[in-house]
Amino acid sequence: MEWQFRPARDTEISPVARLRSHAREVGLSGLVMQGAWRRGVRAYLHLFHRLEVVGRENLPARPPYVLIANHTSHLDALSLASMLRGPASRRAFALAAGDTFFTSVRSSAFAAWAVNALPVWRRRTSAKDLNGLRQRLAEDELVFILFPEGTRSRSGAMGRFLPGIGALVAGGAVPVVPCYLEGAHAAWPADRRWPRPGPLRLRIGPPLDFAGTSDDKAGWMEVARRCEDAVRALSPPALP
Repeated sequence: MEWQFRPARDTEISPVARLRSHAREVGLSGLVMQGAWRRGVRAYLHLFHRLEVVGRENLPARPPYVLIANHTSHLDALSLASMLRGPASRRAFALAAGDTFFTSVRSSAFAAWAVNALPVWRRRTSAKDLNGLRQRLAEDELVFILFPEGTRSRSGAMGRFLPGIGALVAGGAVPVVPCYLEGAHAAWPADRRWPRPGPLRLRIGPPLDFAGTSDDKAGWMEVARRCEDAVRALSPPALP
């Protein structure tokens, strides 16, 4: 095995700026804190939501890859992150709305060090930002957790996927794993301050390959469409 050493990406960034930076890396203290957080979240999801995971065998053997899912609740990212194991669990970053989770130093610290989130600003994330995330995903062998709808559904129905997922993966070798989480809207809808107990069921589908997709706006739209179709295919049948 050949070892390669490089400086941390966030060495020259101030502590406060590091919280909101896409270059943020997890140090020793972060690994300890996040490990404790993951154990607590897994226990909570088991006791209060009886989280069931179906299709875990569809996860790639190792990172990098992107997890996508429908988005109805703050339980979504917690559920997807909690089912990861081994190196994938320690290399997982949730891409979270900057204008919700990174509005103050306190909220940024919680999002960064507990949830291990990276900010995506809805109206000011540039092509340079997306290219930086794309490069880091592949080079650092990370797992990104992403909700292509861009915001939580208020009704529980799945919305259209935005082309940002395409800008992240089109033409690249990183697979995208579609997931569907059932029960999160009933347990913690957007208009409720705190969650209530209720069952959760997470279905994981086969990875999608976008290596042959053009890395332009047309390709991004194609990626978004295929991702949306794959996630919808995992949803439970509609009741008659």
